[in-house]
Amino acid sequence: MKRIKKYLWPTVIGVTIAFFIAAFWVRLPYYIEVPGGAEDVRQVLLVDNKADKEAGSYNFVTVGVEQATFAHLVYAWLTPFTDIYSAKDMTGGSTDEEFNRINQFYMETSQNMAKYQGLTTAGKEIKMDYLGVYVLQVADNSTFKGVLNIADTVTGVNDKTFESSEELVKYVNSQKLGDKIKVTFQEDGQEKSATGKVIKLENGKNGIGISLIDRTEVSSSIPITFSTEGIGGPSAGLMFSLAIYTQLADPTLRDGRDIAGTGSISREGEVGEIGGIDKKVVSAAQSGADIFFAPNNELTEEEKKLSPNGKNNYQTALETAKKIKTDMKIVPVKTLQDAIDYLKKNK
Repeated sequence: MKRIKKYLWPTVIGVTIAFFIAAFWVRLPYYIEVPGGAEDVRQVLLVDNKADKEAGSYNFVTVGVEQATFAHLVYAWLTPFTDIYSAKDMTGGSTDEEFNRINQFYMETSQNMAKYQGLTTAGKEIKMDYLGVYVLQVADNSTFKGVLNIADTVTGVNDKTFESSEELVKYVNSQKLGDKIKVTFQEDGQEKSATGKVIKLENGKNGIGISLIDRTEVSSSIPITFSTEGIGGPSAGLMFSLAIYTQLADPTLRDGRDIAGTGSISREGEVGEIGGIDKKVVSAAQSGADIFFAPNNELTEEEKKLSPNGKNNYQTALETAKKIKTDMKIVPVKTLQDAIDYLKKNK
């Protein structure tokens, strides 16, 4: 018996070492999402080639996303404001390379919309051209599966052109189930077309089964440059717009305050709901922000089902602020102008 024990110990030690190595290094088909950080917009944005030296700061907030090991999953189970997602839920079935590219498309559109809104609201001239929509994903049951690919640009449907993705989607939704539909698109700089059929989407509406986002191009005599390598997604749109407006139209609007916030921005200046709002509140509070702007839109029944708690961003942000016992002021906004008006009124 003693001899068996003697030879068994190396095996036990080896298995234990292998387990710990696997626990910390082997990636699983899951992702964890954690509070990221709050970044001063001035680190990534330059307006009219002039540094913004006014007191206070505008901060966009991020979440951290990492493919999980077993150790990550244990950490997530034990840590508040840390969520676990399956690979499909996180990436939509895209590869890591495709997922990163999609987020860069979101960031590109967000920056163009921020330029347009910031300059327009400041009374400056800017031109925005709508070039079509980037294809972000094609549903498995779409008749365009294998025809349209990520990064293709859809420029027309049934020989019709549109001024926004909303117009395009509305037109496609109006077609009858099973109708033939022609899509014109650009792939690697070449103009192409393909014909498919209208299908029933997961949300119950008619469509062609592609996820999309506006592809735009802006031009202005006022140079605005971004340096956002490694940062993706649309959620910094509001803070980018606010920073551009402030520097051009009202330099003292911050009044020395450290202001954080989140939300996408539309061509009309509307602030859109985003994901991970609870983690972004935590990030902003940890950075010492005085104010946090949160999107406050009425959700449809379908949107409530998709929301983790059935609540909108502002409601979730309020709950999170109470849980972490922060004195940071949570301010609801529906438009860029709401944020500007709040800051002016509460100087």
